[in-house]
Amino acid sequence: MDRTEAIRLQGIHGSPYTRKMLAVLRFRRLPYRFIVNWPQNVDAPGNPDDRGDLPKPRVPLLPTVYLRNDAGVPEAVTDTTPIIRRLENQFPSRSVVPGDPVLSFLNYVLEDYADEWLTRCMFHYRWHFEPDIEKAGRILPLYIRTDFSPETLDTQAAEFARRQIERLPVVGSSATTAPVIEASYMRILQLLESHLQNHPFLFGRRPASADFAMMGQLTCLTHFDPTPTRLCESHAPRVYAWVERLEDLSGYEIKDADWLNAAEGLPDSLLAILSEVARTHMPQLIANGRAVAAGNAVFRTEIDGKTWEQPSFPYQLKCLRWIHEEFRSLPIAHQDSARSILKATGLAPLVEEAGT
Repeated sequence: MDRTEAIRLQGIHGSPYTRKMLAVLRFRRLPYRFIVNWPQNVDAPGNPDDRGDLPKPRVPLLPTVYLRNDAGVPEAVTDTTPIIRRLENQFPSRSVVPGDPVLSFLNYVLEDYADEWLTRCMFHYRWHFEPDIEKAGRILPLYIRTDFSPETLDTQAAEFARRQIERLPVVGSSATTAPVIEASYMRILQLLESHLQNHPFLFGRRPASADFAMMGQLTCLTHFDPTPTRLCESHAPRVYAWVERLEDLSGYEIKDADWLNAAEGLPDSLLAILSEVARTHMPQLIANGRAVAAGNAVFRTEIDGKTWEQPSFPYQLKCLRWIHEEFRSLPIAHQDSARSILKATGLAPLVEEAGT
């Protein structure tokens, strides 16, 4: 596709991954059309005339983005991280991937942390506390259409909330893991708050894909769900403002020198954020990978001195392997530099065991 063809993106405003992708498209100034819908929902108002002709994703996830493959045929893709890299290859200007290979790898790690760990925080807070359940169940169905009758909305809200609450154990939210998730949310708020005092974005003075990944999850945690929103407003006002700011940076001007210089050393505040990944996301990622490789339906590990147990998740083994592939793709000199940062932040096992 060329730069004049609008990218079609289907999703809903309440989806953190949809918000992530929309913010990337706005910042990169790529033309797009936002179809507010689920891929399998053909009767929502506002569907384009050719809605029925759009290709179907293998799994109906949000967002679904329609891009042309090498043969020029539209295809439906749903994984935001590879979509962003695909767009990077097609449209090089206003990149959201740092040019420095070490920073690029660290950005990939933080993007995975946001997409795969912070989403646990998001799902937990949304469907664990009664005020959050009530708000999400009542409002999220209205993102597709507002003209439900009161009776239909009550039914939709109850059914939607029931389905989501039943999924809590699948994403790792339970009475056992709740203290780990809630403590990790408070820490990342405080770590980001500290970093943002001196740096407007994770990797300097321009946003990377990891910024947008964190923003996507935090749009729910800091701006929609009542319980985590109050925590952010009280403890991390910079984070609250940062999340809203990231939603539309189409007018934000950048230059290559805005990235941090890895060779000169990374700020302590960024190293602390990477250490948080080692403290929470890495242990479960590795334990899950071992369990999936061994054919175990459930995995158990320890995070921050507390028990973590949940069903094994094959997709996260793919995430682990992709991190390893990103590391192995670095030139040897850059691998050495990245490895020293990983060792300093406790993340070295992430690349040592990623081939599970």
